Amino acid sequence: MALTPQEIARVANLARLELRLDETDRVLGQLNGFFALVEQMQAINTDGVEPLAHPAAILGDIALRLREDIASEPNQRDVSQTSAPAVERGLFLVPKVIE
Repeated sequence: MALTPQEIARVANLARLELRLDETDRVLGQLNGFFALVEQMQAINTDGVEPLAHPAAILGDIALRLREDIASEPNQRDVSQTSAPAVERGLFLVPKVIE
């Protein structure tokens, strides 16, 4: 799948980006290179290959040394929300921007 300069311009417009002609050419080359790499990877036969749940799983049965999930900072939510214009039930209230 190769993108065209028109498609790059459309995507840039949707993302509200302004690209100069030289930037469009550079982005076009980079994205087409990315898609070429994806096509190469999709061409590889992965039948019978079990997905890894974690990269360390390839090493076999090893126990990961993870730290305990303990809060190390005090709860300062109330202090942080004192300067907020509107708060309700511990949440910042903001104006609705999407209808």
